[in-house]
Amino acid sequence: MTILIEVIGWAGALLILASYLLVSTERLSGTSATFQWMNVAGAAGFIVNSGWHHAWPSTVLNIAWMAIGLATLFSLAKRRMR
Repeated sequence: MTILIEVIGWAGALLILASYLLVSTERLSGTSATFQWMNVAGAAGFIVNSGWHHAWPSTVLNIAWMAIGLATLFSLAKRRMR
């Protein structure tokens, strides 16, 4: 189980790092659904890993990070439906 938790954490880290790289090199927009989903999935990976390790500040930070991404995705979906 510990190895799975570590893999999930590293996958989350890679997703967040990749999304930041893609936005920084202007290959993705910060408001794109792809960028937001990468951050939501990455934050979820960090939540699992940091929660497992009882790193509560990191867990709470990533819950907020994930909530921001989901709120942005919801906003993007609402705009598309108009």
